[in-house]
Amino acid sequence: MKNLLSNAAILFILAFFFSLSTNAQERAFYRQLELQTGDLLFFGAKTDQLSGAINRVTQRQEEVSFDHVGLLEISDSTIYILHASPADGSIREVLDSVLSRAGEKNKRMVVYRLSDDAQASIPTAIDRAETMLGKPYNWSYVLNDSSLYCSDFVERAFRDAALFSLEPMTFKDPKTGQTDSFWASYYKNLGMDVPEGQPGCNPNGLAANEHLKKIGDLEFN
Repeated sequence: MKNLLSNAAILFILAFFFSLSTNAQERAFYRQLELQTGDLLFFGAKTDQLSGAINRVTQRQEEVSFDHVGLLEISDSTIYILHASPADGSIREVLDSVLSRAGEKNKRMVVYRLSDDAQASIPTAIDRAETMLGKPYNWSYVLNDSSLYCSDFVERAFRDAALFSLEPMTFKDPKTGQTDSFWASYYKNLGMDVPEGQPGCNPNGLAANEHLKKIGDLEFN
């Protein structure tokens, strides 16, 4: 009887530590922050061109101003970002190479982390994100399954866990209540109507999600 109890206790302990190890995310110290797989990296919005236009119609808080977001993955001590890039479509890149390009124009990169109750969704999200790599960038921002934009990529990665939700998109300048002139011209050039009210998401909306908490800014020397 004692042997049976001892064996059962050992199996329980092994199962407990196995569960911890499989749920734990890989971590790495980078630019003054400890990052982990599943963190989201937000890129500060610029004031002009497409970046400024995105931020003008989506910014929710004065201190939160983002125009791009990607999902971090740490593997064999290398930090990657999985994201839908306007330049390259949906891609997995070494974070250093992305920041060496972006840092020249954009000095603000902010890391957000999923809350404790949402951490279990990360492995599935990474797997899902990797199935979307190779798809082109969605320049219309109208949701479809063949092309993706940055926040759409992240929302889909975590869709099984229902962490993020789609909302009616707006392209109106909140100061005037009229369609932002950039977007009016943008969609005219695409030969389509402004998709006002159609479902979508954006980096500022994701950053405001209740399942995310800000970890800090990446330091640029």
